[in-house]
Amino acid sequence: MAAFRKDKVPLGGRDEGKDTTRYGQLNMPSILPPLKIRNFTLQYPIIQGGMGVGISWDSLAGAVARAGCGGTVSSAGTGYWNTDNIRLINGRPLKPINFNNSPNLMDIIRSAKEKSQGNGAVGVNILCALTDYERQVKDAIKAGAQYIISGAGLPLRLPEFASGSDVALIPIVSSARVVDLLCKRWKRSGRLPDAIVLEGPKSGGHQGYTYEQCFKSEYQLEKVTPAVLEACRNWGNIPLIVAGGVWDKKDIERFLDMGASGVQMATRFIGTHECDASPVFKQVLINARKQDIRLLKSPVGYPARGVITTPLMQRVRAGVRPKIPCISNCVTPCDHGKESNKVGYCIADSLGDACNGVVDSGLFFSGSNGYRLTKLQSVQELVEKLAGVREDTDIWEEDESYTEKMEDLGPQQSASL
Repeated sequence: MAAFRKDKVPLGGRDEGKDTTRYGQLNMPSILPPLKIRNFTLQYPIIQGGMGVGISWDSLAGAVARAGCGGTVSSAGTGYWNTDNIRLINGRPLKPINFNNSPNLMDIIRSAKEKSQGNGAVGVNILCALTDYERQVKDAIKAGAQYIISGAGLPLRLPEFASGSDVALIPIVSSARVVDLLCKRWKRSGRLPDAIVLEGPKSGGHQGYTYEQCFKSEYQLEKVTPAVLEACRNWGNIPLIVAGGVWDKKDIERFLDMGASGVQMATRFIGTHECDASPVFKQVLINARKQDIRLLKSPVGYPARGVITTPLMQRVRAGVRPKIPCISNCVTPCDHGKESNKVGYCIADSLGDACNGVVDSGLFFSGSNGYRLTKLQSVQELVEKLAGVREDTDIWEEDESYTEKMEDLGPQQSASL
């Protein structure tokens, strides 16, 4: 079993003088079980979560798959991947056809599969909220994606859009109720989920809970898992993959012991050389403290988690509301920029700037544990630590005096899914 090392140390640097504990996991050698989903088997029960814009494209997804896990391409904002044939206005991809560019997405998937060298599996995360959801599903299948993970809304029509293919379909849920709802609807199309991702409120990016629910104990991943597991069993033992705050082998083993078949992890993979994020993006997370990563208001309507100490977020939190033109029309809940102007930033533009390393106007999403990133390492090295075949000596600085508390962010559109 894993053990933690706790050493009181003087901190220095960004938290000089605070009482801080350093944590690091020391793994004893052991091998995690494989994970079988539909027509593929992963050597390790780990799926790398999709991160857009431009954080998990072919480099990261290909490397994760090569290491024996599931490497997930994010389909959001692929127009930024290669702008040679993209129509731009002020550097922004114009309309969904350019923002979520089909040729680029398919090239990213094919490149990731080539980089995987036939190991693991390469899939795609496609947000239900995207304005051209059906087209992206069909593009992913055409390019040879082995699985599609879909959330940010209910993917009720995903089986219909994927009809005739053998791709594994994996919806993201936040409750047992949603498992039942999806399975009843999908069954009409002759399919059930090949696996289900349960994402708790410690994940990075957009949440499947209201802002208030994210702070309540009954909505935390550990509390919701048993009921969702039971629902998965009732529908034919659908494999359950848990996500949101999973960081190391100790966390993985804890959820496997609870009955989960695997885990999805995203933020920790940002701290790898192969991650597609710009060096600036990675450094923003490495510099972040625990109190710098919080829930924030998003034009998508769901609360989202990211770094709040950036210039953009400081302006937003100060009430600055510039007029924002809708160039990319990225997600339907934003209603052609109406919500962006209420919140103070455009989700497509800000994530695109973060992708390109523009700190002043970039939006830097992170899971609640993102402050634990202190260095870069290879994907292979990280996976070996997670699997227990290499000692995990990564350490981080923990300010135990800080606990995230609710703030007045104004009304949120989201409802619990």
